[in-house]
Parts: sequence; C-alpha cells; structure tokens
Amino acid sequence: MSNVTSVSIRAKSLANGIVVFGGNGKGVALNQLVQPMYMTMDDDDQTIYISDQYNQRVLAWKINATQGKIVAGGNGRGVNLNQFQFTFGVAIDKKNDSLIIADYRNRRVVRWPRRNGTAGETIISDIECWGLAMDSSGYIYTADPSRHEVRRWAIGETDGTLIAGGYGPGFGLDQLNHPRGVYIDRNDTIYIADPGNHRILKLTKGAKLPTIAAGGRGPGNSLLQLNNPVGSYVDNSGALYIVDNVNDRVMRWRPGAIQGEVFIGGNGRGNKPNQLNNPADITADQYGNFYVLEFDNGRIKMFPSSELN
Repeated sequence: MSNVTSVSIRAKSLANGIVVFGGNGKGVALNQLVQPMYMTMDDDDQTIYISDQYNQRVLAWKINATQGKIVAGGNGRGVNLNQFQFTFGVAIDKKNDSLIIADYRNRRVVRWPRRNGTAGETIISDIECWGLAMDSSGYIYTADPSRHEVRRWAIGETDGTLIAGGYGPGFGLDQLNHPRGVYIDRNDTIYIADPGNHRILKLTKGAKLPTIAAGGRGPGNSLLQLNNPVGSYVDNSGALYIVDNVNDRVMRWRPGAIQGEVFIGGNGRGNKPNQLNNPADITADQYGNFYVLEFDNGRIKMFPSSELN
C-alpha cells in the first residue's frame, strides 16, 4: 500500500479551474452562495440548479450568466411551504416541470414548480434526506444518513421501498454508514456515496445488493482509497467521477480500472486554479466541461475540457 500512496502524492492534477459562479463572499445577492450542498444540470437549456443551503433557497444559474435566479425558497428560514430549513439534494422532474428538493431540517422532500412557483408541496415526510435523484421512470431515490439507508419512492407513497442499507451502520454490502449522495446514470444504475465507509456503491437494475465501485479500503489518499466521498457523476463512456471531499480532489475510475486517478485537484486545500476547497458536488455539460461545487468557498469552478485528459 505504501507504494500506491507514494504514487498518489505525485499524481497531482494539473487542470486549472475557472470560477464561473459565486465566490463573492457570504450574502444573499444573486451572485453569492453560502455553504452550497448539491447541484444538478439541465443540459437542454444549460442551466445548473444549486441548493444554496444556508440562504434557504435553490438558485438557477444559466451557464455564462453573471447571476442566478431564485426558483425556490428565498423567504427566510421556516416551516411554511414557501420556506426551507436548509436545502440539500435537488433533482429535476422534467415531466412535471418541477424541482424535487430535500428540505433537511423540516424532515421532508418537496416538489416545487420550476417556473414562477411560489410554494412547494410535501411529497415525502418524516425523512432526514441529504442527497436525492430521479430515474427515467419518475421514481425518487433518497439518501437518509440517520437511518443509514437509500429508498425509492413513487409519488404518493408513504413508506417507499428500501433498496440499500437499512440494517444499521456497517461495512457489509447490505449496510451503509451515513450515505449522502445519490446519482443515477442514463442506464438507471444507482451510485451511492457512502462516506462513513469511504466508498462508492453501485446498484444495477435487478440486483439485490450493490457492489463496491470505488474505495472501501479505509480513509486515505492513495489511488485505491477515498476519504469521505460525497458525490459522483458518470460520463458517456462509463467512467465514474467521485467527489473525494476530505482529499479536496475529484477522482476518476475508468471502466474496468483497479484503481482511480486524480482528475481534478489533489494539490492541497486552497484557492489556486488547480486546487479545491471542500468540494461538495460535481456535474458536466454536453461539451465535456466539468463543474465542481465548493462548500467552503461558496462557488462553482469550471474545468474546461481542453484542460482535462
């Protein structure tokens, strides 16, 4: 393992990022973010929806715009249906032209009209939801770290269906340890960020148990390890990109690879163009440009495809 670790120290990403949104200090202006948690991309109109956690709102930012637009919340912290108590996961329901938003402290998931909405509708109750996602059939998947489980929900269901975890915190493939992010690729394969176990799990259609897609070898910074992974993304080739939070880097695991490679960051925590500061989520556009959300810096950094290998 020592040889792998020494390789990871030398294998730094040389990609330089550009701050494209936020990074303007803490505040409620439309070009500011405060402790943002998650984001999701609508590739059709090149818009990223951002859960601006501490500002109790979701912003829509059109790529290349100088500011965002409040599309949900922004009415202060509270329990009313036009308010949130910390916005976490966010997904797009294109069929109903709405957003699905995890309202963490209010222990609910709400559906909010994507255009000109003034209030949300509670669709899942009594849940401490962090990450969430929606598949091509309209099912919602929620990560509940307090119950160490991921569930699938049809609109109107009161209990949902357990698909991963639910047997207390642990390392078995039928267990999770404070799951956070959920990502679903174009094949409806589900990827679960399991930070307490320092791994990403992969659950394919019809499978009863997930498999380990990356990590699971304890916390560390070798090319075989992750440290508190919180999000993931899969490109058209099937390569898996992982937000490796504590290591301030994004890892890439190519299909069939036995270890990852540093894709972005890994150059220490900081503000230089090739550094990240507490990365929280990742997505990409149709041109191969990657976008990384930084929790502590309150910003989105874009890494152009021309900078990436």
